[in-house]
Amino acid sequence: MSVISSPVLPIRRSDLNRFCLLAFITAIPALTFPQADTEVFLLNLRETSEQVNPGEVINLSNNAGYDNQPSFYSNGMILFSSNRNGQTDVAVYTLSDGSLTWKTNTPGGGEYSPLRIPESEDFSAIRLDEDGHQRLYRYNWDTGKPKTLVKDLKVGYHVWYSPEILVSSVLVEDRMDLVVSNLKDGTNYTFQKNVGRSLHLIPGSGLVSFVNKEDGKRQLKSTDPVSGATQVITDLPPGVEDVCWLSDGTILAGVDHTILQFKPGNSETWSIFRILPKGEICRITRIARDPSSGLLAIVGEIPDKTKEKP
Repeated sequence: MSVISSPVLPIRRSDLNRFCLLAFITAIPALTFPQADTEVFLLNLRETSEQVNPGEVINLSNNAGYDNQPSFYSNGMILFSSNRNGQTDVAVYTLSDGSLTWKTNTPGGGEYSPLRIPESEDFSAIRLDEDGHQRLYRYNWDTGKPKTLVKDLKVGYHVWYSPEILVSSVLVEDRMDLVVSNLKDGTNYTFQKNVGRSLHLIPGSGLVSFVNKEDGKRQLKSTDPVSGATQVITDLPPGVEDVCWLSDGTILAGVDHTILQFKPGNSETWSIFRILPKGEICRITRIARDPSSGLLAIVGEIPDKTKEKP
């Protein structure tokens, strides 16, 4: 595990445009998952933490190759997709002891975007086989045994609304559509066409946020998976594809080595939330938060591609 010290800097709205120009985050095609040389980092957002100091950035994957799509499981455990020997499997990092455990082992395929299933110890992940077959599976936490969740949809990205209701970005032709699936009765409803990969529960609202990509721009919207009601939240900064929500309703997004913020109802424009070390992390994409610990998981690249041995 490597540690990068990161001072907490004040937010300067005047710097926003300069950092937006540095954005280099391309949209990921739904059919394939890229194998960029990415890492998963942890950042502490609170003033006190037993494992991570304020302003400290920890490279928890520290692995040559593809490491991506982190999500918080529970009790300081982080799920993410990671490369080992040319194969992408699901790993879990335990913050208390710095251990890494593999949860899947799938020759001839790979797992992506792992998420804990509500009211269960099991997790879900998208499996992409070498023959192009792509489906969403449920994995037993203890054995890793998979079971298909949605048989007829090529799910690209997903979020759990409840143990029985799933919201997904589903590959349809050359785009992704927002689909709500009821696993109990087996129904699937398309709510929006041409959406992005970033799907999140909005804290305290009973709504899900998604990225609308129609009309050539990226716009963050909310939807009620039960009624289908949809509203615009805000336009996203240039190049931004991924967001996450803090417990107080603030939205975070990454641009190069900068984390931006926007709070609906309070903010007029996006502003700087945190600037990370420029020479040590860049091209921030995925971003996830743990409301119980105040930790933020981010995916980015190391500019010189130098990897420190574990």
